[in-house]
Amino acid sequence: MAVVLETRLDWRAVARVAHGAPLVLSDAAVARIETAHRIVGALVESGVRAYGITTGVGALADTVVDRPSQSRLSRNIVLSHACGVGPLLDATSVRAIMAAQVANMAHGHSGVRVDVVATLCTFLEKNGIPDIPARGSAGYLTHNAHIALVLIGEGRAQVDGVSLRGADALAALGLAPLVLEAKEGLSLVNGTACSTGLGALALSRAARLLNWADAIAALTLEALGAQMTAFDAEVLALRPSPGLLAVGATLRRRLAGSGLIAAARGRRTQDALSLRAVPHVHGAARDAFDVTATVVDRELASVTDNPAVAGTPEAPRVFSQAHAVAPALAQALDGLSVAIAQLAAMSERRIDRLVNPLVSGLPPFLATDPGAGSGFMIAQYTAAALAAENRRLATPASLDGGLTSGNQEDFLAHPTAAANKLLAILDNAEQILAIEYAAAAQAHDLIAAPFGHGDTPPHTRAPGTEALHRHLRRTIPPYADDRPLGQDLEAARRAMTDIDVDGV
Repeated sequence: MAVVLETRLDWRAVARVAHGAPLVLSDAAVARIETAHRIVGALVESGVRAYGITTGVGALADTVVDRPSQSRLSRNIVLSHACGVGPLLDATSVRAIMAAQVANMAHGHSGVRVDVVATLCTFLEKNGIPDIPARGSAGYLTHNAHIALVLIGEGRAQVDGVSLRGADALAALGLAPLVLEAKEGLSLVNGTACSTGLGALALSRAARLLNWADAIAALTLEALGAQMTAFDAEVLALRPSPGLLAVGATLRRRLAGSGLIAAARGRRTQDALSLRAVPHVHGAARDAFDVTATVVDRELASVTDNPAVAGTPEAPRVFSQAHAVAPALAQALDGLSVAIAQLAAMSERRIDRLVNPLVSGLPPFLATDPGAGSGFMIAQYTAAALAAENRRLATPASLDGGLTSGNQEDFLAHPTAAANKLLAILDNAEQILAIEYAAAAQAHDLIAAPFGHGDTPPHTRAPGTEALHRHLRRTIPPYADDRPLGQDLEAARRAMTDIDVDGV
């Protein structure tokens, strides 16, 4: 179903477009865009000095550009700013950025023609994916410029999976190259669409990961005989964190009716922190998520084009400002990166407790034939390596700084770098949690098949964890050192990322 842009988009709408939904402009949005374009026309007629309209950009802001050169200025901005390098962004990321671009222009303060915005919407509708190199953006300019390249018939794009030159891609979509007018080149490369779009995409992945993290932790808690008194509603209410309380409720619900938990009651005075503090760490990540979602939605509600136009065609106004800088967004994305990295680090600690015979009470390394088989020994190494990489990635991008454009751009907030780091951390966190999922399921299989001497009969799983175990076992069988374990870990990740845990 199409996403209709009335006044603004939120992060969920951007994520829907990123995953394939078309984006349609309402009549009100079209009217706002048309009015802003007429205001730019009036500014050009008046000859007033206006950044990027009648002047150069960056350190050339005081260089006046005559009227015959203004269209050439727009085209030149696109060509000169399209200097990204490295591997291409995936299609989902490109769609998220284009959706955020449309949202920014539809506020009615950019001044581009409706045709420019409609062309972006056509790319989204017909799944035209401009080639965007992933690296080289200190803020937003290079990614956006590579999209704009294709709109003017340059660059390259994928259409139905086929790589085409920009002009051929436009033709395949039933479009002609745009001849840019005053300000349109600057508006196409300007604003925070890149970091905001990628941030919205990261939020959609983080929302699913947080739900799976709670469920997988419950499966591990049950396998290790956790003491549930730490998760009582009365106890958790002593720390009034919305995220913590939500996680506690999920754990109680998932583990309700567990014979394994009932049998373990009173076995220990208290559990290790990687078990006992699940609501605190997962809850903190949920609280950070809520803050980040608020900031991303605020960014989508903001005009992030510089300059911004306002007033009427009869009384045009133009404002040079700094809305294209996004320190709040960079800080929020950095904060969520730290929270997800910490959550994943705790998952790795639970994996260690599952495989370590000194604390698990299970066969060493969850092997079905310890000694002849290594079981999940090296899977824990993989999780430890990914957790270590996350610690390196979690260093804040928002503090990187830097100087560009002859000291005119003498402060950089790096929101795009923050978004990219968050997405990389999510990649690692998904895989760490998938390793825990596979290990916890293996632990349950070993519990169900008693080992050693004097073992008591197995107890039953809770209905909530039984569903989780059954879901994974539809994909992979128990592991017996009979195949490469890595392929199972990838399959466990797909079992998480292809469906929301509420559907399990």
